[in-house]
Amino acid sequence: MNRIGAVAHVENAGPVYLDCNATAPIEPAVLEEMNRLWTEGPGNAGSRTHEYGLRAKKAVQKAREQVASVVHADPEDVLFTSGATESNNIAILGLATHAAEAGRRHIVSTAIEHKAVLEPLEVLERRGFEVTFVRPGESGAVTADAVSDALRPDTALVSVMHVNNETGVLQPLKEIAAILEDHPAYFHVDAAQGFGKEFEGLRSGRIDMIGVSSHKVFGPVGVGSLIVRRRGFRRAPLKPIAFGGGQERGLRHGTLPVPLIAGMGLAAEIALRNHAIRRARCLKIRTVALDALGPLGIHLNGAPERILPHVLNFSVEGVDAEALMVVLKDLIAVSNGSACTSQSYEPSHVLTAMGLSDAEVAGAVRMSWCHMTPDVDWLAVASRIASIA
Repeated sequence: MNRIGAVAHVENAGPVYLDCNATAPIEPAVLEEMNRLWTEGPGNAGSRTHEYGLRAKKAVQKAREQVASVVHADPEDVLFTSGATESNNIAILGLATHAAEAGRRHIVSTAIEHKAVLEPLEVLERRGFEVTFVRPGESGAVTADAVSDALRPDTALVSVMHVNNETGVLQPLKEIAAILEDHPAYFHVDAAQGFGKEFEGLRSGRIDMIGVSSHKVFGPVGVGSLIVRRRGFRRAPLKPIAFGGGQERGLRHGTLPVPLIAGMGLAAEIALRNHAIRRARCLKIRTVALDALGPLGIHLNGAPERILPHVLNFSVEGVDAEALMVVLKDLIAVSNGSACTSQSYEPSHVLTAMGLSDAEVAGAVRMSWCHMTPDVDWLAVASRIASIA
């Protein structure tokens, strides 16, 4: 295998893993690079008095460049965090002081956001902010017109995800960025699911803040980034939400985990380099899956033309998702929604917002794969589903 990312396949020691939207396997070259850094010896990127610290700082700077290149940002725009959840919290809660002082306490978001956005917004609502939640259509996407209609003169922030984690539906970021050209609101995007998989939407210079998670792009768990672009000569006036140390321009304190950061950087570089190969592999899996599952009369949740090629969210009439997952558990590992809410047994807020019936929501399953996913016996999968339909 080429060190920087030929198509690799995960060893299949049981059911085939089809839950890559929850967390994805690590790229072998990324693991190799992290192991190298761990075995080379210690080094704090904040230590400037010796070679170990300088070496660590150099690795972090390289990672900033690699992450920034994916979205056409400047390396100094990249701040490292523990993941997209922390990044989104810093972006949303960190803007609150400025917004309140400016008398702009209105926020526009969507009804299909991840809890990493919805829950910080709930915090701000308790502090006196007003949030307008734009609902999607059956396509699973909101429209730029709906976002435009929700804007007010006192809107401080617009927060719209890049790709929905449950449906894989791409949101119209370019169109939303265009309607914000003449509005001062800051534009934040949770890009946990789409970073390194879809590129054009995140490259608009009108997007002020982007939350990224490493483990969704085949890097290590426990690291992510908040990309904060300059608009004109200024970045969003964020305040820290935790304190102590002064790292990352004073917005994210704590010793930088250099091997994790370097791993994320390499994962971003490989994603950019090998995008076409990865996409082709994912499309092939999708085609074979739909050929096998189509005769069951599955209902795809989301407009097919907007769904990224590594995701299928569907319902089968008369089949409960829990029963479906049980009957398939020795063949494939799948989920019925977001991993962050899978313990709550609550109906999917995403599918409910899309207008699906209670039965369709209860029967929905999500299958998500990647370029490292081995071949699946889709005919066997379809046969098992048919046996309980």
